[in-house]
Amino acid sequence: MTRYRLTIEFDGRPFVGWQRQENGASVQGALEAAILALSGETTSVHGAGRTDAGVHAAAMTAHVDLERPMPAFRLKEALNALLRPAPIAILACTEAAPDFHARFDCTGRAYRYRIINRRAPLTWDKGLAWQVAPPLDAAAMHAAAQNLVGRHDFTTFRSVRCQSASPVKTLDRLTVQREGETILIEAAARSFLHHQVRSMVGCLKLVGEGRWTAETLHAALAARDRTALGLNAPPDGLVFITAYYT
Repeated sequence: MTRYRLTIEFDGRPFVGWQRQENGASVQGALEAAILALSGETTSVHGAGRTDAGVHAAAMTAHVDLERPMPAFRLKEALNALLRPAPIAILACTEAAPDFHARFDCTGRAYRYRIINRRAPLTWDKGLAWQVAPPLDAAAMHAAAQNLVGRHDFTTFRSVRCQSASPVKTLDRLTVQREGETILIEAAARSFLHHQVRSMVGCLKLVGEGRWTAETLHAALAARDRTALGLNAPPDGLVFITAYYT
């Protein structure tokens, strides 16, 4: 048995999410089908994180075991060929230690959310960013975001369908910066709750519009109540950027 470490990029729009599900196509399912077609082996591909429907990845780490080994380069090239035309690409493939685990060995995850702040409709960015027409104050959004950094009970920012054992998470970093008409929000933590990043972004958008203040955001966090959430951002602009390992 040989374990392979994969780095995967994908456009989340055609998928119900990373995780294999019965109600539609998933990234995990597409990868496992490609491996079956290549090797004849029924395998499980384990990812560093689970993304929602419509959420993208720039470099998702995953691992898979094969009973009959093959050169890592050949595996990468073959999978990319078999995955077409699905918008999934294997960026890198290497042999890994037998005990490496993409999820349980991961010490941190980073996401980026992209808002296009303009009135004109999106064209080639449609589905890849959230369009917000009213002008947003990125500096106010960044200042307010610092209320969420640290160890907190994030129940307000947690989906009611979240399966995490605890709503308490430690947010290591949450930044907001403007680049022209683009506003980039980056979040890093060891792990996130279901919808946590999208929920934080939605509330920061309200701050940027002047509808919420930093104090409003802090009060929403302190409420520890999902009904205190102001807005859940759409999945379009969310990208899993990277997984960290020691």
